[in-house]
Amino acid sequence: MPCSNALAPFVIAALVALGPLPAGAQNNAAPPPPEIADKVQLCATCHGADGLPVVQNVPIIAGQHKINLLIVLQEFSKGKRTSNVMGPIAKNLSNHDMVALAVYFSALPWPAYRDPADAASITRVQALDVLKTCTSCHQEGFVGRANTPRVANQKLDYLIKTLSDFHDNKRPDKASMTTLVRNLSADDIAAMAHYLAGL
Repeated sequence: MPCSNALAPFVIAALVALGPLPAGAQNNAAPPPPEIADKVQLCATCHGADGLPVVQNVPIIAGQHKINLLIVLQEFSKGKRTSNVMGPIAKNLSNHDMVALAVYFSALPWPAYRDPADAASITRVQALDVLKTCTSCHQEGFVGRANTPRVANQKLDYLIKTLSDFHDNKRPDKASMTTLVRNLSADDIAAMAHYLAGL
């Protein structure tokens, strides 16, 4: 199953040019660069100033992988992913803005969010026999890598919505995910979301 996206050459070049953030920036939650401070504040309106989203069905992006964040912004900007909120915002970002935002948010610590799963959800997920397939892209522990998002300890409501959207073929940008979850029931999806949120 494919689990990589074709990255535009400018993505890799821009991230390399920016280089690593200063040591300790992740733990100290350094303020954003002045040129994107207003954009970071706009992001925080939904995604939360402390990294924990304050709006329903909005994902945690603090501590997410920078290439993944950049890909998502590009997909919204180009209309490959649709959202009445994110679409217009991303379309108004320059390539430099997108890179800077991805670097900034990826350097923040993942917030202390965990919604422990009940035993029934864990048992149901294990019985589905999909975990090995999932971790082939999302890695052991579902911590993700580079262009594959971390989904461990992601917000429960967002996980349910996202898995449901894949199931209902509302996310054509990730056909491999639709293939993976299309035979899952609503109860299976809820169990998987609870499992991931509780890791």
